[in-house]
Amino acid sequence: MLQNKRILLGVCGGISAYKSVDLVSRLKKAGAEVQVVMTEAATHFVTPLTFQTMSNNVVHVEMFNQLSNMNVEHISLAKWADCIVIAPATANTMAKLAYGIADNMLSTVALAARSPILLAPAMNTGMLRAEATQKSLAILSARSGVEILPTGSGLLACQDVGEGKMAEPKEILSYIDRALTKKTLQDVEITITAGPTLERIDPVRFVSNHSSGKMGYALAKAAADRGAKVHLISGPSRLEAPVGVDFIPVESTEEMFRAVESLFSRTRVLIKAAAPSDFKPAHYTEEKIKKRESGEMAIALRPNPDIAKHFGAIKGDRVIVGFAAESHNMRTYAEKKLKEKNFNFIVANNITEKDAGFRADTNRVEIFFSDGKAESLPIMDKSALAEIILDKVEQELES
Repeated sequence: MLQNKRILLGVCGGISAYKSVDLVSRLKKAGAEVQVVMTEAATHFVTPLTFQTMSNNVVHVEMFNQLSNMNVEHISLAKWADCIVIAPATANTMAKLAYGIADNMLSTVALAARSPILLAPAMNTGMLRAEATQKSLAILSARSGVEILPTGSGLLACQDVGEGKMAEPKEILSYIDRALTKKTLQDVEITITAGPTLERIDPVRFVSNHSSGKMGYALAKAAADRGAKVHLISGPSRLEAPVGVDFIPVESTEEMFRAVESLFSRTRVLIKAAAPSDFKPAHYTEEKIKKRESGEMAIALRPNPDIAKHFGAIKGDRVIVGFAAESHNMRTYAEKKLKEKNFNFIVANNITEKDAGFRADTNRVEIFFSDGKAESLPIMDKSALAEIILDKVEQELES
């Protein structure tokens, strides 16, 4: 989403300025064009040359440099930007922005802004909690087009422990992505299931599968970026929950079923990207099962609830999207599942293909629709596939 986007990064005088170098690097790798405006104080922490090298653009610091062309610099920068990000944003700069004080290049550009402004505060806990800072934050939060990013907690540079740490660059990147995405799903309530489920045999062992959750998490991020109210119900996964989603961790298929059930009445779109276990041990053993001399052991299994079939039967006017991970006869099984579980469409892939399995970052799928149509897609990153799937969801909502 950041390909060819123009990001203006404002850097204020704080120790977190070193993180902003990483942010520039991430933005460039994402395909964005970056220009940097620094306050004079910021140059005492990181040199302009560092940001110039990373951004491949001249760094702007002084208000009254001789013009190299007839553009008024602070106005042309404000016009140029698709998004203005100030990271770190100090108490001093936020106070200036709150009250319209424009006495340096950064505050002047921000006052002339025509694009969204994201502020990533960074300061000592006491400064953050000070009445003056809280008042500035309240004024800025209420202002259209301005978003205050949350701060983190932990050991601060001054050795205090508390809140005030600047958001991490990868988190800021997500907020920028979301700010620049058209809100085509504004306020649509979407429930997404992701990852595997885990069915315990004893305190040590369990039944599960290789699902990583990558597809479901990519869908959750993309839907939240489009303005949807997203509930992400996830089985055990190593992935971090995307910014701006209601994250609901579960373990077993029964827990996932109950979580979907609790949200279903207000859900407009249900996307079943999880790979819940079809079976669970018939009996859970409270103590660890010991190895037997014969080396053989049989475990009785009983079926889990079929989440997709249950909610497909009562879907009403909702849009329900299913997934089918198959190893053979993909079309036959996908079309059968599409009909039996009353999906609007189903996304199917062959897990035996290279770079298209559970743990891969990419996928190659076919989409089968309830009206009999089908569409084959080339191999692509799961984040790109998520955008295509949501485009199809929007078409279903409009039909």
